[in-house]
Amino acid sequence: MTAPDRPLRVALVTGGSTPEREVALSGTGEVLRALRATGHEVSVVDTVEGALGPEEEGRLLALRVGRAPPDETGLARLREREDAAGLCRRPAVRDAEVVFLVLHGLDGEGGRIQAVLELGRKPYTGSGVLASALAMEKASAKRVLRGAGIPTPAFSFFEGAVSEGETAPLPEARRKQITALGFPVVVKPSRVGSSVGLTLANDLDEVAAGIAAARRHDPRVLVERMLPGREFTVGVLDPLSGGPPEALGIGEIITRTRLFDYHSKYTPGIAEEVFPARIPKALAETLSELAVATHRALGLRHFSRVDFRLDENGEPSVLEANTLPGMTTRSLLPQSAAVAGIGFPELCDRIARLAMREGERT
Repeated sequence: MTAPDRPLRVALVTGGSTPEREVALSGTGEVLRALRATGHEVSVVDTVEGALGPEEEGRLLALRVGRAPPDETGLARLREREDAAGLCRRPAVRDAEVVFLVLHGLDGEGGRIQAVLELGRKPYTGSGVLASALAMEKASAKRVLRGAGIPTPAFSFFEGAVSEGETAPLPEARRKQITALGFPVVVKPSRVGSSVGLTLANDLDEVAAGIAAARRHDPRVLVERMLPGREFTVGVLDPLSGGPPEALGIGEIITRTRLFDYHSKYTPGIAEEVFPARIPKALAETLSELAVATHRALGLRHFSRVDFRLDENGEPSVLEANTLPGMTTRSLLPQSAAVAGIGFPELCDRIARLAMREGERT
């Protein structure tokens, strides 16, 4: 086994060509600083740009996320240059003991990068290939949660039913399904994070428009009942001892808008994140239990963040689980960890060592 205090050679893999590229790069600067502060030898690799030198690293430390995701034209150019399949051939990754993933979106969280690293026999942070793919596909994850007896809002799933740009009335069978959910509903891409492409619909015409908008990011679209109650988030972290996962602190998300969308998340002053949440002990216990149950039901490992909303009766439902949540010091998972007494450098160090331990076991 690795000595618990031995520094590790870490490849910090980031960037990507998804709409959440800026979110990933913003977190990378802070993770880089934290890992080096705890003694690790760290190299940074952008899946598009390759290994980054000191000057590029300096820019990462100062990067802030814009109020809107990058446009599709720019992302298409990045995808043309990206060589995710050849990641393990890059010297910084090849020579690393652990790959620390600060990636978001389908290509970063959905199992593809994870599969490349497993083929290259490189230990990496976060959930495995199948669990990553399952959690990223919101509709499939919700079906698993329901099977495990974990509450999640009612939904309808679309794939290819509406063409991009089409806002014509939906087929009658679909109209009935959505109407049965009750308005308003949330329309969102099924395999995109950071609330990219998320809209709130108050009638069937707005649903059709929302589906068309969501399909600009993903052909698979989820239409979900909008629960009217408060919104919470709970971090989950596996212990280094190998015991069961542990719930971290509970946070409440309070927004000036009805949805905690991309604009609300990354525009100062729109959303307030309260850690620890001011809630009764019974509700706190329920949220913690459901967060751990969700982590286990989806087969997640190392760490995750589970998001909740309360229904009209004050009962919580799981919105989704995040397998590679944001990693700036002000992101929700680090704030959740701080409530549990785990500072940001310690959190990053523990995640890296969890991955190293996983590699040693296999």
